[in-house]
Amino acid sequence: MGRGVRDWGSATSAEQSPGQRLCSSAQTEGVRVSVNVLSDHKDLPVLFVVRQKEAVVSFQVPLILRGQFQRKYAYQEVSRTLCQPQAKAEVETQHFYVDVSTLSLNASYQLRVTHVENFVLRTNERFSFNATAAQPQYFKYEFPEGVDSVIVKVTSAMAFPCSVISIQDVVCPVYDLDNNVAFIGMYQTMTKKAAITVQKKDFPSNSFYVVVVVKTEDEVCGGALPYYPLSRDALPDDPVDQHNRQKTLEVMVSPAITSEAYVRSMLFCLGIFLSFYVLTLLIACWESCRQRKRKGLLAAMDSPSLDTASLLGHGRSVPDSFLGHSPYDSYGYGSFGNGSSSSTEGVTDSLCSVEVPYGYVGERSLEHMAGRPRMDSLSSVEEDDYDTLADIDYDKNVIRTKQYLCVADLARKDKRVLRKKYQIYFWNIATIAVFYALPVIQLVITYQTVVNVTGNQDICYYNFLCAHPLGNLSAFNNILSNLGYVLLGLLFLLIILQREINYNRALMRNDAYALECGIPKHFGLFYAMGTALMMEGLLSACYHVCPNYTNFQFDTSFMYMIAGLCMLKLYQKRHPDINASAYSAYACLALVIFFSVVGVVFGKGNTAFWIVFSVIHIVATLLLSTQLYYMGRWKLDTGILRRILHVLYTDCIRQCSGPMYVDRMVLLVMGNIINWSLAAYGLIVRPNDFASYLLAIGICNLLLYFAFYIIMKLRSGERIKLIPLLCIIGTSVVWGFALFFFFQGLSTWQKTPAESREHNRDCILLDFFDDHDIWHFLSSIAMFGSFLVLLTLDDDLDCVQRDKIYVF
Repeated sequence: MGRGVRDWGSATSAEQSPGQRLCSSAQTEGVRVSVNVLSDHKDLPVLFVVRQKEAVVSFQVPLILRGQFQRKYAYQEVSRTLCQPQAKAEVETQHFYVDVSTLSLNASYQLRVTHVENFVLRTNERFSFNATAAQPQYFKYEFPEGVDSVIVKVTSAMAFPCSVISIQDVVCPVYDLDNNVAFIGMYQTMTKKAAITVQKKDFPSNSFYVVVVVKTEDEVCGGALPYYPLSRDALPDDPVDQHNRQKTLEVMVSPAITSEAYVRSMLFCLGIFLSFYVLTLLIACWESCRQRKRKGLLAAMDSPSLDTASLLGHGRSVPDSFLGHSPYDSYGYGSFGNGSSSSTEGVTDSLCSVEVPYGYVGERSLEHMAGRPRMDSLSSVEEDDYDTLADIDYDKNVIRTKQYLCVADLARKDKRVLRKKYQIYFWNIATIAVFYALPVIQLVITYQTVVNVTGNQDICYYNFLCAHPLGNLSAFNNILSNLGYVLLGLLFLLIILQREINYNRALMRNDAYALECGIPKHFGLFYAMGTALMMEGLLSACYHVCPNYTNFQFDTSFMYMIAGLCMLKLYQKRHPDINASAYSAYACLALVIFFSVVGVVFGKGNTAFWIVFSVIHIVATLLLSTQLYYMGRWKLDTGILRRILHVLYTDCIRQCSGPMYVDRMVLLVMGNIINWSLAAYGLIVRPNDFASYLLAIGICNLLLYFAFYIIMKLRSGERIKLIPLLCIIGTSVVWGFALFFFFQGLSTWQKTPAESREHNRDCILLDFFDDHDIWHFLSSIAMFGSFLVLLTLDDDLDCVQRDKIYVF
């Protein structure tokens, strides 16, 4: 405060004190009126009316402000900064008058009028000040030449009392009390940090007010609601004296980024992800050149080179006379049929030049396993070979309950039937995406419109220190960074399309390896995974239009789907006949999303919910374990308990025998230990972020199964080729960095908006992207790499007969 005028006076009920008039010149300085009523007449307040050009400000002392539940709070000392009307000349004298009136017979007061010397804020200069609920502060800022937007940062060393930061146009009156600060402009609640980006185009006068108001209560900022003082004489409606509820704050206005930074950041984002397209094209061209160079050798030897690891799945050429029939004479996925003689198998083995036997070390080899004829019917078995349906079911029991299974045993169903079955995954997720995305887009547009119209920036949980607006969007950088999911998901779909085209061409050429060797090729789940990745990008962008408590599931729904689809694809590789159908898989994922919503809405601190969820989690784990162990050859009926007791008696009591399927048992025991531990953790700790907890369950199970798959693959004598090995290493590194940025926690809707802003941080990349944007970049790359791992992991088996590939 600067120089001022102080007046001591008194007022009676019989007069209206028009004689106490003060005048001052108002140029670039503000004028502040401070009042302190010395007499103790709470039921007879003193009314002060400040009349000036274009504005009238009135307030009573003691000042009564209402909080939540209509609580009253009284303040004896009141200070108000007068509105500064626009001057029509460079130097203009403006007068104002202060009228005092009261019904009290004898009221004493102290009135002080001062100049606010630092009323106009300067760019990049910090200014400290104090404020209370009855002594709000506001300052003026004028846009300098060449600056189109600025960011107003307000900080405080103390979290409470809770305060409100408002940006208002330079018009009278200024709304600077707790009960009216939300009437106009943009505003945020604040504990220790607040930041508002202000654009010049929104203020015709090229200037604005920064208004700071201390609230009467702290509950809106996450604080406790004060108790009424206990007194015999106090009535429930009596005002509460809050004494010295003061907060020290610091404000600084700095220029925001320029339009050139927007263009540079968008080009950077596009450049990163388009480089993956270029890299894929280069790999494809390199593979094509290698294929052409070896064309003469392949034509002479009718043999491909195992060293060629094709990302796009180039087919191998074998003469049509090799099998002696058209590619669609048979649609089974079995080993070489009876029509293929042993000499033919020998030719195949020599063509593939497999040096490492694909069998368990120290155990039996599949080299001498007898061939099984392929099935030519549309059903999973030849109907003519069985008299009744019971015979068919018995055949499945015989095959699937063998101690050692090969892929040929679980690839007996008709190719066309399975192709349609797995194509449903893609069409279902495409349908889900359309019906899910359209209302989501409509809703977030409505949210953004409400934010822009009301100015309430507590609706959305941005990182306000790095939120760059564009058009009607408040945080364009958080939306742009999701572009990687869409572009890399599209690239993955193109890679799958090329692989499918090459595979179909190989079938048309009667390629022996496409028909009889390697892991059966089904592309429906891959298409579903690519679509899910694109939808994750779209819905994550929608979520970041206005991230908050009510739309969190937009950002997580397709994460659950991606985790589930990856596990299904990994299981499908060696179990193509018995993998889950699209309907049952999506129904289970829908239940996961349902529990996610219920957990977030009702799970916080709810013991009953956590008990129910933990029981369901454990029961589902046991049922899934049983399904996987017995390959689906069990029934959940009234006799299940009798059969369990019988197994326990025969295998554990009468004779102690180990499990028939040791490898499966090891996987399932580890899976149950992990899931039971996660269920116990949830029941004991009850984490606030239930959505992330549920996602962690899915990711832990996916990682466990993937590690088991890799270990069993190596244990079976198989090898990992160069491209999948590089993808595994690179993806693991990228995931590590991505998770580091994810756990920075720049905002959280688990807390109040003011508490969430305490986690806000400045941009770290190009002055445009924050830590969460880096998470978007890296996680999209890591997911794309993970998909490539699943795609290329078993390329080393492309020349191995299916009755020599282990199931695990």
